[in-house]
Amino acid sequence: MKRVLYAIAIVLIFSSMTLASSLMTEEDGIAFMREEEKLAHDVYTVLYEIWGLNVFSNIARSEQTHTEAVLSLIGDFGMVDPVGENEVGVFTNATLQELYDELIESGSKSLLDAVKVGLLIEEIDIKDLEELLEGDIDSRTTTVYENLLRGSENHLRAFLRQYERLAGSYTPEILDVERFNEIASGR
Repeated sequence: MKRVLYAIAIVLIFSSMTLASSLMTEEDGIAFMREEEKLAHDVYTVLYEIWGLNVFSNIARSEQTHTEAVLSLIGDFGMVDPVGENEVGVFTNATLQELYDELIESGSKSLLDAVKVGLLIEEIDIKDLEELLEGDIDSRTTTVYENLLRGSENHLRAFLRQYERLAGSYTPEILDVERFNEIASGR
């Protein structure tokens, strides 16, 4: 029962983030994505240290590239970087800080839970990016978000392969089944 309540809480937090994304200005979206990409990087770095599963290390490196791509937009727009010199696991956005703490707690329980955390992060990243791409944004921002989206789709497939090896079929938590299956099949 406790695990079910925890899963519901995570989904509610993620759902509230995706609703917020469609209401953000371009600059707010960029700042949010900078920290969301850092969250993915930081969670995967810690989960690799715990479990030693290479997919976490490989995708953490990719997420670092993603955070740097968003940082370039921050520079282009003359914005203040919300990440700054923050250490692993430290976020300016209080919701992302809470989420990070919960994801680390969940992913520390078992390897399967850790892989589920990876799937959940990538689902929300995809949902947020798709919503931000629907907004009125600069062509540079569009290009960066489209590249991040392709990367997140690849990451989702990598985590899905791990999940299927450990537990069989996976039911998406954030994306609708049709969209999830489209990504999973590489279409």
